[in-house]
Amino acid sequence: MSNSLGQLIMIPVPLAPNALHTLSPAISQYCKSTQYFFVENIREARRFLKLIDKAIDIDALHFSEINKNASQNTTLCQEWLLAGHTVAVLSDAGCPGIADPGATLAAAAQAIGAPVVPLTGPSSILLALMASGLNGQRFAFHGYLPLKEPDRSKKIKALEAQSLAEGQSQIFIETPYRNNAILADLLRHCKASTRLCIAIHITAPDEHIRTQTIAAWKTATPSLPKQPAIFIILA
Repeated sequence: MSNSLGQLIMIPVPLAPNALHTLSPAISQYCKSTQYFFVENIREARRFLKLIDKAIDIDALHFSEINKNASQNTTLCQEWLLAGHTVAVLSDAGCPGIADPGATLAAAAQAIGAPVVPLTGPSSILLALMASGLNGQRFAFHGYLPLKEPDRSKKIKALEAQSLAEGQSQIFIETPYRNNAILADLLRHCKASTRLCIAIHITAPDEHIRTQTIAAWKTATPSLPKQPAIFIILA
């Protein structure tokens, strides 16, 4: 491995607005010393960096958006690293590369032998699982479930069956404005004894994490807010 290679820093971003206390102290130092960034949204990245330190000269930084021109970004990432630059990856919220863009950039760095440095910060998936009381030894994250029927109900039933067979916690997310729709589908298709955790707005002042059986959720079904949520089932 060449000592002249730069390193790729995977920088978590708070899940809730202004929750900088959820980040490791190292993040501030990297943000202040790095000039090359891959981000989901340049405007949001600039706002985050100014929260980290108002003295950061934003106009001197180089930004490239992750979701635009993926192949070009892979090439650009390697060019920056080969030139010896420290390069940072920022998601809009949470940990880059974990249910967020960034994995392809980490793979690009690995391909040329450049160090990839993950920093400590909040992951909604892991935080929800930690608080759920469900199986943290065996779990799987599935992202978004299918939108349309019958694929949606089939997927829910398949995840429940897999959970029952393997004792595996099944984790998924939904677009916030569809939170109540996915809850209704889970109550409709899951068995009464299956446990469901709903974790909403994690790390925010109004964070709410609750695990109950499907039967208990049916007894008093809440109206969920249009906020980021994690859903976990364990049969």
